[in-house]
Amino acid sequence: MKQTIHTVTLIPGDGIGPEVVEAARRVIDASGAKIEWEIMNAGASALEKEGSLLPDRLLASIKKNRVALKGPTTTPIGTGFRSVNVALRQTLDLYTCLRPCRSFKGIPTTRYDNVDVVIVRENTEDLYIGIEYAHDTPEAEKILAFVAGTGKKAPPHSGVGIKVISEAGTRRIVKFAFEYARANGRKKVSAVHKANIMKFTDGLFMEVAKKTAQEYPDIMFESRLIDETCAGLVQRPNTFDVLVLPNLYGDIVSDLCAGLVGGLGVAPGANLSDDLAVFEPTHGSAPKYTGQNKVNPIATILSGVLMLRYLKEKAAADKVEAAVAVVIAEGKSTTYDLKLDRNDPSTVGTKETADAIIQKMGK
Repeated sequence: MKQTIHTVTLIPGDGIGPEVVEAARRVIDASGAKIEWEIMNAGASALEKEGSLLPDRLLASIKKNRVALKGPTTTPIGTGFRSVNVALRQTLDLYTCLRPCRSFKGIPTTRYDNVDVVIVRENTEDLYIGIEYAHDTPEAEKILAFVAGTGKKAPPHSGVGIKVISEAGTRRIVKFAFEYARANGRKKVSAVHKANIMKFTDGLFMEVAKKTAQEYPDIMFESRLIDETCAGLVQRPNTFDVLVLPNLYGDIVSDLCAGLVGGLGVAPGANLSDDLAVFEPTHGSAPKYTGQNKVNPIATILSGVLMLRYLKEKAAADKVEAAVAVVIAEGKSTTYDLKLDRNDPSTVGTKETADAIIQKMGK
C-alpha cells in the first residue's frame, strides 16, 4: 500500500526555536512517517527577513497545508503585536490550546509519579482578547467614567483590561474537551473557573459547561474553582484527568502541570481550530541560550508526536514517544534541566538528545 505523504508547514521561530525544531524534524523524519516540510518564518526572524511578524505567505501556507510544526517566537517591543502567538491563534481562529502533561520515569526534578493531566485551554477570548488601555488615555478615561456612572468605584489613573467570555466560545471549547475525552478513553472533564466572584463571565463559562456536559453522559463532569483546583493539583494530581479552562487560567495551569511532570522542557502543545492545527512546545524562545546547543528539545519532539497522531500516523507517533521515554528513563543523554544537579557532567546538548532518541528508534 502506498504511504501517505504529508506536507507540513515548518516554522523554526526565534531564539532557541531553530535548534529545537531541527531536532524535532530529524526525529520525525526518522520515525517512518513521510513528511514534506515547507519552511516559513514567523516572529522576529520574519520581521527581519520579510518585514512582518506574521507574513501573508506564512498564513497562506498553514491554510493550505492545514498542519504546522512551530518553534517558539519572539515578539519585539514596539511592533504593534502584544504577542505573535496570540495574533496567530486569533487570526486563524485556533480556539483550542491542547497541552497534555504526563509523567516520564527517570525525571529527577519532579516529586510526582503517574501524572497524566490534559489541559484544554480556550485560546481566543478572556483577558487575552487584547481589549486593554493604558492609564490616562482617552479610552481608559471613558471606561472609568462609564464605571463611575454605574455607581461603582474605580481608582483614577487606572489601566483597564476587559474580560470577554462568550456563550458560543465556551460551548465549542467545552465540546472539544468532551470529544477529546471520549476519543482518548478519558473518564472525567473538569470545568475550571472563578464563578463565585466573576459571576457574569466565569459564571457564564460554568453554566454553559454544565449544560454542554449533559450531552456526554458517558463522561464524568465536575465544576471546580480555579484556586481549589491549583491546590488540588499540587496535593493530588492523580485525581485529575481533562481540565477545560478560560484562556488566562489555562495558560497558568498548563505551566503548573508542566512543573508537576518535570518542567516546560517536556511539555508539548497544540493549537487547533476545526480544520487547522499548529503544534508547538509550551516554552518560550529563551534568546539567551540561542545557538548554544543547550536546551531541551523534548517538548518540541513531543509536540511532533501530537502532530503525528493528528495526521493518523499512529505507528510513527508511538515509536517516537517510546524512544523519548527510554532516553529519559536512562538519563544518560538528557539536557541540564532533566538533571538533579544542573552541573552534572553527563549532561548533553540539544542535538545529542535528538541523536539518542533517533538511535533508540532504530533498535
